[in-house]
Amino acid sequence: MKATTIKGIAVGSVLGLAIGIGGYTFIYAKGASYLTNNSAACANCHIMQEHYDGWIKSSHRSVASCNDCHTPGNMVGKYWTKADNGFFHSLAFTTGDFPDPLRIKPRNRKITENACLKCHKDIAHDILAVGQGSEPLSCVRCHREVGHPK
Repeated sequence: MKATTIKGIAVGSVLGLAIGIGGYTFIYAKGASYLTNNSAACANCHIMQEHYDGWIKSSHRSVASCNDCHTPGNMVGKYWTKADNGFFHSLAFTTGDFPDPLRIKPRNRKITENACLKCHKDIAHDILAVGQGSEPLSCVRCHREVGHPK
């Protein structure tokens, strides 16, 4: 066989394998559901079930989806965050290398803090204006169970 034929077979095999594994994973993990704004998609992963159940009981259920608090308000930021989190969540859950209980990453905490400030800007503005010391006030630090009560 010629080198170009072998190279073509190798490229085709790698591409076919990537498409097959990607397709299977997308179907198995209900990948299309993550493109929606449906909060139930977050519970596709069993470790998130407790967080989803908490949100169902929360006061925020009637006014905010998971995406409203955990992704930026613009489309590019939203889907970049979903892709970034989705990749690292999948990697962590596949390898079993994740903290229990789950802890929010600094980047995601900032997104959530910004969502709090956006929705509660009238009262948050007054609170932030008072601020104490050099450490900024944190909505999540004091109100950590608002969106996910236990």
